[in-house]
Amino acid sequence: MPDTLRFTGTTLAGTAFDAAQLAGRPVVLWFWAPWCATCASQAWTVAEIAPRYRDTVPIVGVAGLGERRAMQEFVIEFDLAGTPQIEDRAGALWRRFKVTEQSIFVIIDRDGKVVHQGFLDGEALTARVAALAGA
Repeated sequence: MPDTLRFTGTTLAGTAFDAAQLAGRPVVLWFWAPWCATCASQAWTVAEIAPRYRDTVPIVGVAGLGERRAMQEFVIEFDLAGTPQIEDRAGALWRRFKVTEQSIFVIIDRDGKVVHQGFLDGEALTARVAALAGA
């Protein structure tokens, strides 16, 4: 089990989340805030591609810098309920991954190594996820 996936949390839906279940696959962590316009534009891409790559390259949202209700409304508005969205109002995961601003994608390869950390527009995100999936 790589250290990068040694964390747990609670989703905005109220279910327990254990990143250990993602071991052995590439993973995309998306750090977003509910009031962020850039995050909103990226949400459409995440909602579109996440179901397609759910089994090969899971995308997991990490919601922070806002109130729970606003986060839940963001998930509903952008149809993100089909992908795990971890509530991180306290910023524990943001600090762990040294994320200092939204919207940041952290891409972890199947060996647990961070291979990208930073901004990606929708086109770049789609290309990265497709490449990781071997498509």
